[in-house]
Amino acid sequence: MIRETEHHRVYLACGSTDLRKSIDGLAVLVKEGFRLDPFSSCLFVFCNRKRDKLKILQWEHNGFWLHYRRLERGKFQWPTKDNSGTVAPVTYRELRWLLDGLSLAQPAHSEVRARTIL
Repeated sequence: MIRETEHHRVYLACGSTDLRKSIDGLAVLVKEGFRLDPFSSCLFVFCNRKRDKLKILQWEHNGFWLHYRRLERGKFQWPTKDNSGTVAPVTYRELRWLLDGLSLAQPAHSEVRARTIL
């Protein structure tokens, strides 16, 4: 399992990615397409067009990990490609939301203040 404390950042490849790409193809996409270092301690997450499969590229010590997830039912709430770029930095918590089938636009808890008794 991927642990939160091991990674500084998580980057999502917005839109769809051809998941026939293996480690080398995804690393080239990170380096040339996103202008990021695939050898950093980041997670790079890619989703297919049907939004039912994910690949996560991870560098660790002396080699790459390639994590793969396929949903039997449902779709990932994946961000679409927009004018701001093709990669979106997210927190590990937001990645867990996506993996659990939730949207990145989760409403946060509102601030709660204690009532003072006078």
